[in-house]
Amino acid sequence: MAVGPTTRRRQLGADLRRLRERKGLTLEEAGALVGISKATLSRYETKEGTVKWPTVDALCREYGATDEERSALVDLAKGAKIQGWWRSLADPIPESMNLMLTLEDEVVREDHYACMYVPGLLQTRAYAEAVHRASEVQCEEREVQHMVDIRMKRQELLGRLEPPHIWCVIDEAAVRRRVGGRAVMKKQLAHLLALSQRPHVTVQVLPFERGAHAAAVGSFAVLRGQSPELDVVYVDILGGGLFMEKPKELERYRLAFEYLSAQALDLESTTGLIDRISKEF
Repeated sequence: MAVGPTTRRRQLGADLRRLRERKGLTLEEAGALVGISKATLSRYETKEGTVKWPTVDALCREYGATDEERSALVDLAKGAKIQGWWRSLADPIPESMNLMLTLEDEVVREDHYACMYVPGLLQTRAYAEAVHRASEVQCEEREVQHMVDIRMKRQELLGRLEPPHIWCVIDEAAVRRRVGGRAVMKKQLAHLLALSQRPHVTVQVLPFERGAHAAAVGSFAVLRGQSPELDVVYVDILGGGLFMEKPKELERYRLAFEYLSAQALDLESTTGLIDRISKEF
């Protein structure tokens, strides 16, 4: 199974590029100072392949990095290959999910727009099982349970000491669509209301009355890193997901989410609507 770059590796590449540009050096000039080629240094900065921490240390010294900056980057280089909790799972993980877990392991904020289902991080187990059974009709029950186990494990980030901010704009259709039956939906909506009371979880509903909007094409998430250049957009597609990180793509989805959030109900109105819908089940 292919493994995407770890979050640490992505952070290292972005920081090395920032320090070099702050010093005003080209890739070729900087590489010559530490005895590596332009191509090798470019690879260090573009998050691909392995890195050697002594080279990172030498680059930091040439760039005039502070002792604190240099120590932090050397630590990143030493830990660049470290994968998260999911690497210990016995069953294989789809490539798109593997990259999602890598990014989510150290994300600081996630902006979700959901048009079909309640976002995975806010799902109950019964709801998640129903979603997987409906989406993957040829999957064996063992595989369904494996994927749901991963989703439940992902949700542990909500309980971290310093959890990321999870901001969800959910289309009204997603909270009205019956998934798994009345009892499952009633518990799911109650769970959604409970999570929305947490300080690091924001839930808004985009009501039908708003009509056409900026994300009619489908659900997406903006995964935000420690700095803007580490942001990645995830878009749901049939059979998996698509990741995008080009600046124009990121800006498009950031603006779309801002628009959707502005069009959605405020927090109090959202709570009232979800509560009313819950009583219909």
